[in-house]
Amino acid sequence: MNISAVLLAVPALALGECPIFPADNIWNTPVDHLPVDARSSAYIQSIGSRVGLHPDFGSGTWDGGPIGIPYNTVSGTLPKVPVAFDYADESDSGPYPIPFKPALEYGSDHHLLIVDQDHCLLYETWDTRQATDGSWQAGSGAIFDLRSNALRPSGWTSSDAAGLPILPGLARCKELAAGTINHALRFTAQRTQRKYIWPARHYASSITDPNVPPMGQRFRLKSDFNLSGYSLQTQIILTTLKTYGMILADNGSNWYISGTPGICWDDEVLVAELSTVTGDHFEAVDASGLMVDPNSAQTRTVASVTPMGVFRDGQWFLDANGNGAWDGCGTEFCFTGFGQAGDMPASGNWDGGAKSYIGVLRSGTGEWFVDRNGNRQWDGCIADGCYAGFGQAGDLPVAGDWHGTGVAKIGVFRNGQWFLDANGNGKWDGCSTDLCLSFGQTDDLPVAGNWEGGVRVGVGVFRAGTWYLDYNSNGKWDGCQQDGGQDLCLYGSFGQAGDLPVAGDWNGDGKAKVGVFRNGTWYLDYNGNGQWDGCGVDRCYAGSFGQAGDLPVAGRW
Repeated sequence: MNISAVLLAVPALALGECPIFPADNIWNTPVDHLPVDARSSAYIQSIGSRVGLHPDFGSGTWDGGPIGIPYNTVSGTLPKVPVAFDYADESDSGPYPIPFKPALEYGSDHHLLIVDQDHCLLYETWDTRQATDGSWQAGSGAIFDLRSNALRPSGWTSSDAAGLPILPGLARCKELAAGTINHALRFTAQRTQRKYIWPARHYASSITDPNVPPMGQRFRLKSDFNLSGYSLQTQIILTTLKTYGMILADNGSNWYISGTPGICWDDEVLVAELSTVTGDHFEAVDASGLMVDPNSAQTRTVASVTPMGVFRDGQWFLDANGNGAWDGCGTEFCFTGFGQAGDMPASGNWDGGAKSYIGVLRSGTGEWFVDRNGNRQWDGCIADGCYAGFGQAGDLPVAGDWHGTGVAKIGVFRNGQWFLDANGNGKWDGCSTDLCLSFGQTDDLPVAGNWEGGVRVGVGVFRAGTWYLDYNSNGKWDGCQQDGGQDLCLYGSFGQAGDLPVAGDWNGDGKAKVGVFRNGTWYLDYNGNGQWDGCGVDRCYAGSFGQAGDLPVAGRW
């Protein structure tokens, strides 16, 4: 099964011809399907579970100045000027295209944001001031290419404490007018940890308490929060926080979200309504599965969550819309003619594409039949695949990208031994060419997935309620992580004897997770912690897809 990440990114509203970073940038990527961070409750308590949101922007003034962080747009022909930085070793030297009397953030931080619309470059400085002789000084400064996903060097600040750009995290009047904000928002907290996580590059704290959130931590509004009764502007912001969330980017007042000043905001209504949305309505998100490269803000955008399906005596029922419910053959995929009673199902991206196609292993003979063209019909051995020499009667089927080439290949599990078609030719070429692994024992049930989020698929077995997973995908048993080993053992924490194991990327974070099918009910480890946390956290589909006696299969249909 080809399991990768994630989510459909929609470009944030552009500035002229310039994007505010690419559509697959971390700022522009939805996180509504990602797992909850293991320290979510602690982080919420640290910031304030009963403290309400506050808009650090508006249409009015505060202490004599506008509320929010403005930005300036300039042409590429504007002369640039040098800026002297207090933290020059972590600043981009410039020069910077500072216009005459620029719009500067009012208050202590004095952020200056400038967009060169001809070259799509973003210039940002912090603690910005102009000397009496007209020269410019600032605490720190950073230059970003708005068409690039490049991050700053690890350990470097920017104009923000987290080392991130500020502009992509601001709520803007143009977005309010468009009715949608398609990016994460920037926010602050009084106490942050002496740590930063991707995509952040810098910390600004001496606190080492692991229950205090680090810079770069993503949060989102819980999906069941009721938006009815709120004004339109508040609903737009809250919808954004459900879908894209917010990124902790600086030290400051708790739960203060950032935006630009503008007459579009109704300050009185916005402040009052957002104050009713408190910390306990949020959850911290584990966004690590989105990372492609630690030095890039690019996110994985190839696939999505893995839907389920069942095989029943030669009939296939596949959850085409991925909602976990049976919506009838007009919506879902229902078909016969590929396989017969007694066959065992498998799925994989046999053609190397983003979608999974079906296949069966005929248990009585050991023959494989694979739907190579993905039309869910048997078209004969020339169009589809017939493999008579890989497997034997009594084998159990497996499929996966054994070498990380992007193409799924067949394999079989036989009494604790794995025989995997490493070269993808559908023939058994011996252990010197194909893969022969010893992982598991007789009567185990096989499963395969990219347990650590890589491209290469690792093997695993389910044994009467206990899972043994080849976490490092080296095809060897390296002992349980609990005992100082490298592989993953889940002792009775997910499933029970008699269950049928399944694996898939249930939440779209790019990692395969375990699941079981029990007499027509699916139990899926949605948050990926290897434990059953109940239907409110994990996923239960009781009688909604499949029935007792069905054989489970999962794939991106």
